Amino acid sequence: MSKYMQLTVHVRSYHKKGLEADYPKFAKALSFLDEKWTGQDFSLFDIAGRVDRLLYDAEGNPSFREILLNYKDNLRNLHKATEAHIADWNLAGADQTLYQIEDVFDQIEWELG
Repeated sequence: MSKYMQLTVHVRSYHKKGLEADYPKFAKALSFLDEKWTGQDFSLFDIAGRVDRLLYDAEGNPSFREILLNYKDNLRNLHKATEAHIADWNLAGADQTLYQIEDVFDQIEWELG
């Protein structure tokens, strides 16, 4: 590692039409929470990494919070696994865990319906 520079890998959001188009029910539930969850282009990876904060903010929406609680541990574990893959420069492994995070959000979206 360089003394004054550092290599980083950033997982960024890639939604052709935004989170609202890909996960409309989830985005709508976010819009009823603190405004910090709207207007920003969070990736699903970012949201998974902030699941505890999301649960805290969702206290006013018990049904949404209950669904999130069911996936909290899985999202935390997948986020940590993705970070570990990135730290090891195992980008194929990171890609696989990102797909798994998407699968969890697909399930959350389905349950919100």
